[in-house]
Amino acid sequence: MFRKLTENDWELYSKYVDAFYHTDAVECPVPPKNYRLTFDEIISSDTYLSCYIFVCDGVDCGFCLISKSFSQEAGGLSITFEEIYVEPKYRNRGLATEFFEYAKSHYNAARYRIEVEDTNIGAKRLYERTGFEVLPYIQMVIDRDRKKKL
Repeated sequence: MFRKLTENDWELYSKYVDAFYHTDAVECPVPPKNYRLTFDEIISSDTYLSCYIFVCDGVDCGFCLISKSFSQEAGGLSITFEEIYVEPKYRNRGLATEFFEYAKSHYNAARYRIEVEDTNIGAKRLYERTGFEVLPYIQMVIDRDRKKKL
């Protein structure tokens, strides 16, 4: 089960984001100030971002952050699953799979995207099982505040 993030979820959201950014699923952590910037954007509008809290057995147990854009290449709405985190004791219960199905039925998108570290074999298997395919190109980025990894 899932529910949309509310303005009362700041502590829960920041806890999950911090946990996510301190797993081996992430190559570079982000500054905690970015947690608040993102939370405030989610609460102020759902134009660019949406966030869902995962609930299992009546207990909040994870989250998924979604960003939205328009893709000329895909011909419509593009949904990116930016971050997905489930507390360890609630993993392997199908929550992520169920959420991907929910998102595909809720957002009539032309494209769904997700990033995964090469070393995160379990996540890669999950994503492939739910229909994601590896893109045959390299993405490049300029991040204003990100320092190059040494």
